[in-house]
Amino acid sequence: MGTRFDSRHEQTLEVIDRLHDAYPDTTISLNFSSRLELLIAVMLSAQCTDERVNKVTAELFEKYDGAADYAAADQEELAEDISSITYYNNKAKYIRSSCSDIIEKHDGEVPDTMDELTDLAGVGRKTANVVLQHGHEIVEGIVVDTHVQRISRRLGITEEQRPEAIEQDLMPIVPEEDWQWYTHLMITHGRETCTAINPDCSDCLLEDICPSSKLDNEVDLASGDPWD
Repeated sequence: MGTRFDSRHEQTLEVIDRLHDAYPDTTISLNFSSRLELLIAVMLSAQCTDERVNKVTAELFEKYDGAADYAAADQEELAEDISSITYYNNKAKYIRSSCSDIIEKHDGEVPDTMDELTDLAGVGRKTANVVLQHGHEIVEGIVVDTHVQRISRRLGITEEQRPEAIEQDLMPIVPEEDWQWYTHLMITHGRETCTAINPDCSDCLLEDICPSSKLDNEVDLASGDPWD
């Protein structure tokens, strides 16, 4: 049976320590060279793999130089440029609208506050947090993507389901200095081990402290002592 902790905070610290040791160099996997490129890459990454986004932006960032280029782009042409991305029509609209606002309201610069960023079309807290952290070096929240959501719930660190609720639940128990890295650690672990389908519990470095471990559940079922 897995290790028990006196609090979620104690468990979370152990999770972070182990993942830090395993993935000391983990970081954002999207390619960008400016705040605007970062913003657009993150907008494109919604429900799409970073690998696919990087393939698309390699050409996109060569064709469009700045916010004015995107704002003036033909809707159909821009949509075609990103057509291998999920929801490309809507994302093209969001990019054009956001870039128009960046020009008209922010002097052509990507804003550096949560409120201003989330006022842009297609930008929620997740996207805004990424832009603040990696574009402005401002950390005021935790990016909750599908990996953070899945693994945090599997570990029993949170029982919340909505990303916004998960973020608010995590912030008091994840040390503030680890808010940024918590996301990257979860993403790397999610890609390498704790996958959405058929997670590799037998080789997981968190197996002994994970209440969702398939190994624990198999033992518990055999012994008549189910994990609660």
